[in-house]
Amino acid sequence: MERGNHTVTEFILVGFTTDPLMQLVLFVVFLGVYSLTVVANATLIVLICNDSRLHTPMYFFIGNLSFLDLWYSSVYTPKILMTCVSEDKSISFAGCVCQYFFSAGLAYSECYLLAAMAYDRYMAISKPLSYAQAMSIKRCAFLVASSYLGGFFNSSIITKRTFALNFCSGNIIDDFFCDLYPLVKLACGRKDGYQAMLYFLLASNVITPIVLILASYQFIIATILRIRSTQGRLKAFSTCSSHLVSVTLYYGSILYIYSRPRSSYSLDTDKIVSTFYTVVFPMLNPMIYSLRNKDVKEALNKLIK
Repeated sequence: MERGNHTVTEFILVGFTTDPLMQLVLFVVFLGVYSLTVVANATLIVLICNDSRLHTPMYFFIGNLSFLDLWYSSVYTPKILMTCVSEDKSISFAGCVCQYFFSAGLAYSECYLLAAMAYDRYMAISKPLSYAQAMSIKRCAFLVASSYLGGFFNSSIITKRTFALNFCSGNIIDDFFCDLYPLVKLACGRKDGYQAMLYFLLASNVITPIVLILASYQFIIATILRIRSTQGRLKAFSTCSSHLVSVTLYYGSILYIYSRPRSSYSLDTDKIVSTFYTVVFPMLNPMIYSLRNKDVKEALNKLIK
């Protein structure tokens, strides 16, 4: 990757605190969260692969979401654990590039995948008679592959443009990972074109999927309201309630970080929000999709027995 006019060979990650005791506490907390993330997502993937009752389009998307979350959490957490217990807080320039490339690619891919899952719920509730034909295995595989392709294509664009900036304000990143705004804060020179590119990627990778999700749920709500029985309405809504919770938590945190004016940017507050969608959210997803899901519980009981 072509670099800008700078001599930065590594970055220093400030992290959350410099207090040794708090760093130890954070190490234990992050290790527990990461362990639970790996176990929960891996278990859900195994259940979906092994149980024939879960071989449906909805669970196909949920399995890919678990794979994304497992990979996404692994991009950040091992390095966070190292910085908590090690005096060396540095990350190489190449390591920072790789971390940002994969984190952005996986984040964008999840945005598209959540939109694909909304389309799946729309077809299941609004057009149940044509659902099996419309959501064939080929269509589902195409939607998932497109999510990955679109996510990593846009990630390659923003990664190349970000790390070609002139980092003339030092190499200390006031964050626990290589994130966009802390990196841009180290750069100097004209950023008008770069800022326009950021708004374009925000619109294509975040706003567009949100619009598709809202459109899908507009049709879903209209269909649910036409159901006469209360029990029928609750049953239809329960099939997409988990997805609604997941979308709200994920997009809410991302929009809070990246769609605000630069004047309202707060490093301390944003560290907490970033921790949620990079570390905590991948742990919550398998719980959101399985705790109230009868099919997953039965598959788990079958696997245990």
